[in-house]
Amino acid sequence: MPEVKRVGVLGCGFFAQNHLNAWRDLASRDVEIVAVCDTDRGKADSAAEQFGGTAYTDAAEMFAKARLDLVDIVTQVASHRPLVEMALRGGVRTIVQKPFAPSLADCVAMTDLAREKSVPLAVHENFRFQPALLEAKAVVDGGEIGSPNWARISFRTGYDIYAGQPYLLTEKKFVIADLGAHVLDLARFYLGEVEQITAETQQRRRGLSGEDTATMLLRHKSGAVSVVECTYEARRLPDPFPQTIIEIEGTTGSVVVGDNYRVHVTAGKETRTSQVEAVPRDWIQRPWHTIQTSVLNTCEHILEAFREGRSPGVAGDDNLKTMALCQAAYDSAASRNTVAPQIS
Repeated sequence: MPEVKRVGVLGCGFFAQNHLNAWRDLASRDVEIVAVCDTDRGKADSAAEQFGGTAYTDAAEMFAKARLDLVDIVTQVASHRPLVEMALRGGVRTIVQKPFAPSLADCVAMTDLAREKSVPLAVHENFRFQPALLEAKAVVDGGEIGSPNWARISFRTGYDIYAGQPYLLTEKKFVIADLGAHVLDLARFYLGEVEQITAETQQRRRGLSGEDTATMLLRHKSGAVSVVECTYEARRLPDPFPQTIIEIEGTTGSVVVGDNYRVHVTAGKETRTSQVEAVPRDWIQRPWHTIQTSVLNTCEHILEAFREGRSPGVAGDDNLKTMALCQAAYDSAASRNTVAPQIS
């Protein structure tokens, strides 16, 4: 396949601004935004003016004319499968925003097509790439806390997420698909694959179509256990948005990512604390700074992997396991039973 230099961004809405800024910052890595596309002409034109490239309102036209090496799809989840399949059939390396797709069957179909066409496919699962969470991963992988055997991973906020993304109000599968995909992926990231999950969901805000709170208990294949929580209906001040709080205990110590991105590592009888924040950039603003930095880190990670001909950590095949876990969580909540995640 040709070298990765020509990038297209499909979707120019609220969150896509972070992707557009990330690819502009990666210009130093010899990549260039050559095309942007949105069904809203005004958004497409505005993105082209600010970030470069030709503006399109039709994805098929963009793929036919732009000669892309890579496309970053940052659209609403219902559009993911047709757009991903369009890209893969055109031989374009593809990144798609999480959640991967509305159903596990859609995810399987896309990964199967990527394999059939021998075209790299990655999911923009960016929580793994937040600076403080990467630091915790380095601690775990470095063996400082021994073998990890218990964790709590929590994203609880009352931040008005609906102001920027009002379509979330009508999603029938809401918090597990939107936010749970992130925190369940982190559970896999730190403790490995999952044997079974038990989930309880709640709808605490009036007027929603789906659940806004999920509390989940996971048993990992290693024997480790994790508690994974997510909600947009927390009531606390100061609100930690958009921070994920994690605690991981091992056989000889622990690592905790607490408030204000403080990382506490206990090994033996000593504890050290550091503050791991995002690197300042002109487009990175609080309180979104850690998320925005993770978008940049994720794009860079995938770009490097694609260029080196290897599978990124967030390849479609890997994210398929996270999506199977999300589906198992929904199945568990509906049946009130413990469920084993399955890809089928």
